[in-house]
Amino acid sequence: MNDEGGETIGEGAVREPHVPLGAKPEGGLAADFVMALRFFSRLPTGDSPHEVPDLNRIAMALPLASVAIGILPALLLIGGALLGLPAYFAAALAVGAAVIAGGGMAEDALADSADGLFGGSARERRLEIMKDSRHGTYGVAALCLFIVLRVVGIGSVAAVNPLAAGAIWLASGIVGRSGALWLAVALPPARADGAAATVGQLRVRNFAVGAVLALMLLFVLGGPATSVLALVVAVVLAVGVMTGWTAWCKRLVGGQTGDLIGALGALVEIAVLTALLLFV
Repeated sequence: MNDEGGETIGEGAVREPHVPLGAKPEGGLAADFVMALRFFSRLPTGDSPHEVPDLNRIAMALPLASVAIGILPALLLIGGALLGLPAYFAAALAVGAAVIAGGGMAEDALADSADGLFGGSARERRLEIMKDSRHGTYGVAALCLFIVLRVVGIGSVAAVNPLAAGAIWLASGIVGRSGALWLAVALPPARADGAAATVGQLRVRNFAVGAVLALMLLFVLGGPATSVLALVVAVVLAVGVMTGWTAWCKRLVGGQTGDLIGALGALVEIAVLTALLLFV
């Protein structure tokens, strides 16, 4: 969801009551899983107190949370295609369900980032544009392209093999969300008062734990429908997108924001999906 200025933040970042930052977490991985769901989705998570988001806890549980966020849209795609719906129609329904499940966070982040990075001529202006909740031409174009690529990509596979389409799409989303957090490792917050600054600096170790789990799920879900070569190409392409986006964000705004992290997630998802589609 968005704060009043328009920056994409997790749902758990604004709800009450909160457990104070630094308080001893209870529940271990289960609590981290709930925190990740609240930060990255609109899915119901019960009435337990909302803790202040901590990226170091979220990162390790995010791959599992991504499964929970993406499984119903993937099943909708598979079920719709198997029941006889036109593949692209089923894909459009599934992508719509994914937008609802994720609270439109990735979509909004990508649109804000496109407007800011392409529409601003100076660092301060780019950050100002990204904080504006309104979307301009660059943002709308990026948003539409992101949706079209997902619908066409998974729809084309669903027409032949619905199970493969659901699996590689779910895998792409898992890697996308976890890969996006690299920006919080590599760069400091671009704004001292931004949403990204409130969730703490992400440690390499915590990112690595989540990334390894995400890669394992990529191999489990994407392997049967593609090949080892496809998975290797997907990882290489994802790392290339992460590296390039990090360098670009550093050059244009000198750091990272919630929008830039969310946008990277969308870009990595498309990168992985593209690589897997080449080998289906």
